[in-house]
Amino acid sequence: MPRYGASPHQSRPRSGREQGQDRTAGAPGLLWMGLVLLLALALALSDSLVLWAPAEAHPLPPQGHPARLHRIVPRLRDVFGWGNLTCPVCKGLFTAINLGLKKEPNVARVGSMAIKLCNLLKIAPPAVCQSIVQLFEDDMVEVWRRSVLSPSEACGLLLGSTCGHWDIFSSWNISLPTVPKPPPKPPSPPAPGAPVSRVLFLTDLHWDHDYLEGMNPDCADPLCCRQGSGLPPASRPGAGYWGEYSKCDLPLRTLESLLSGLGPAGPFDMVYWTGDIPAHDVWHQTRQDQLRALTTVTALVRKFLGPVPVYPAVGNHESTPVNSFPPPFIEGNHSSRWLYEAMAKAWEPWLPAEALRTLRIGGFYALSPYPGLRLISLNMNFCSRENFWLLINSTDPAGQLQWLVGELQAAEDRGDKVHIIGHIPPGHCLKSWSWNYYRIVARYENTLAAQFFGHTHVDEFEVFYDEETLSRPLAVAFLAPSATTYIGLNPGYRVYQIDGNYSGSSHVVLDHETYILNLTQANTLGATPHWQLLYRARETYGLPNTLPTAWHNLVYRMRGDMQLFQTFWFLYHKGHPPSEPCGTPCRLATLCAQLSARADSPALCRHLMLDGSLPEAQSLWPRPLFC
Repeated sequence: MPRYGASPHQSRPRSGREQGQDRTAGAPGLLWMGLVLLLALALALSDSLVLWAPAEAHPLPPQGHPARLHRIVPRLRDVFGWGNLTCPVCKGLFTAINLGLKKEPNVARVGSMAIKLCNLLKIAPPAVCQSIVQLFEDDMVEVWRRSVLSPSEACGLLLGSTCGHWDIFSSWNISLPTVPKPPPKPPSPPAPGAPVSRVLFLTDLHWDHDYLEGMNPDCADPLCCRQGSGLPPASRPGAGYWGEYSKCDLPLRTLESLLSGLGPAGPFDMVYWTGDIPAHDVWHQTRQDQLRALTTVTALVRKFLGPVPVYPAVGNHESTPVNSFPPPFIEGNHSSRWLYEAMAKAWEPWLPAEALRTLRIGGFYALSPYPGLRLISLNMNFCSRENFWLLINSTDPAGQLQWLVGELQAAEDRGDKVHIIGHIPPGHCLKSWSWNYYRIVARYENTLAAQFFGHTHVDEFEVFYDEETLSRPLAVAFLAPSATTYIGLNPGYRVYQIDGNYSGSSHVVLDHETYILNLTQANTLGATPHWQLLYRARETYGLPNTLPTAWHNLVYRMRGDMQLFQTFWFLYHKGHPPSEPCGTPCRLATLCAQLSARADSPALCRHLMLDGSLPEAQSLWPRPLFC
């Protein structure tokens, strides 16, 4: 029997032709319409979902759409014998597809063909193929109807650049004010005894309502340790009571344990919470499921944190289908209004009226926690490579970046400092969005005091540099580790120490602490969960401060100090690194990721490559290393 799922240490299943199967499985028009939906799913979902092989326990930044889809296209050619498909025939077929989708009243027929293709290519177990296609089909066909993807672009993807150019995400530029940029002014260290704020940072909680102790942690589905995963083989223990080192999310009791055990890490002045509340069971989620997760976990946070103000950001898993965040001009049942309205209702005790207004429109907002500090919560789904609605128009969706510029300029005019929170880190965004964000950060480096993101589930950072030389570190984005174990990690959370609430405060990060639940200890018979301090950044890494230059220098120190890098590697995985060693290519690629806050960035890593390992490291690194 073919293996559809993969553990973090198993390879992706290979597919080939199956004897006796109908290559067309229906009329050519339906076949190609089904292919459209299947490719759209590949565009919308992350590698761990499309190819149903979970991300490695040490994930590198995700590849862009062309690299991802080109992994599937050869399999399609092999199965359907498309080696002799000509460019004119391809363009003719896609012209017919565009016309057919506009006239096709029965979306289910397109979905039925996509299910057959999903099964034929062994992309997922049959039940998952059926559920995921039925969940996505209506939205995907609607996006295709509205999108500008031309036959030339589609055939450029399938047959190569000689047939057309696949670049639907064209370049664009944000407008910056004509106000001259003030000279760069690094923040001054706070005076001895100055107030320090402690900010609790929660991200990627991923509550699995169906988590069940004793179930198989290595099932065929994309998410395990749950009802339906089946029992494990006799040689493999089942899912632990508090969580599991596998492709599993968390039971509610573990989140309750986290929140009820915060005492030693507190007290807190405020909480930044950057999303991803539901589990990774993305093939059969309903809106009701997502809203249940939102309200249940929000109530839990409020119960244990009481009067402490909480400032949330929207994750990519909050919607269903996953990653589905239409820009505000999409109205009706396809819009995200159902989600934003529910968030506004759930978070109303924490957010002022103006913040709730923009949250309802586009899932982002700004407010002032203290005098002199402005907090901006971005909806990073409008930069997401997996948000298939951006096929319609990816140019500053919802006008969010232009709004951000206005907020930052107003803060500069007032002399305020700004914190930005969001889910997806800027280095993982669509190229033009990421580059424009990079320009904004560079322009407002004196105003922007700190940036906080999640999404990758591991403990890392991204450094920003000046636009002119790409050599002067001017900002750093902190990427905090996840609460969830997905994949193969300890549960964890972060606490930031920040220059506090007083006149003239820089509001920069002074240090941070990471706490974990050691699952090996917690799941021992008779044990009780103990959330413990894993490390403090300045103490562990020997940092003079936590300003951008210190993180830049840390990367270069780790290049030559293997012991220091191994410490980073251990903490990167929240104290549970993968069993296989991280050799030179892995090490250099991981270090490059810390220097790349801009998607498809130029050579910020060239100095790291001077030890002669460039060819190996470049083969692992999905973004171009040189201009």
